[in-house]
Amino acid sequence: MGFAVMTMTDAAADRVKAIVDNSGPHALGIRVGIKKGGCAGMEYTIDLVTEPNAKDDLIEHGGAKVWVEPSAVLYLLGTQMDFEITKMRSGFTFNNPNQTSACGCGESVELKPADLAALARERAGQATTA
Repeated sequence: MGFAVMTMTDAAADRVKAIVDNSGPHALGIRVGIKKGGCAGMEYTIDLVTEPNAKDDLIEHGGAKVWVEPSAVLYLLGTQMDFEITKMRSGFTFNNPNQTSACGCGESVELKPADLAALARERAGQATTA
């Protein structure tokens, strides 16, 4: 089994499917990326996908499709995408082990690239215990 760049909760998958269902017949899923911006330095981006990019990584869960931009992969390795509704806001959230800090308003984050050597060691340890 291959290593998924990130995972989705059931709530995130349900929200992605709702977005696709309400976006017309050409909508296939969403694309997640990272861009420079905000007071902490980086922001997550989410765009509707009508034509997949062959270079993107595809994550599927519960019938929902999320593509990850190649430039964001090292920053998103190990991330869990969720969707939450609170009294004050609703939206996608990212539980990202590569996040080192966030701004006070919650719109931007500071990210470091994933440590590939540590991931390889962790994966090798899991394979020997399985």
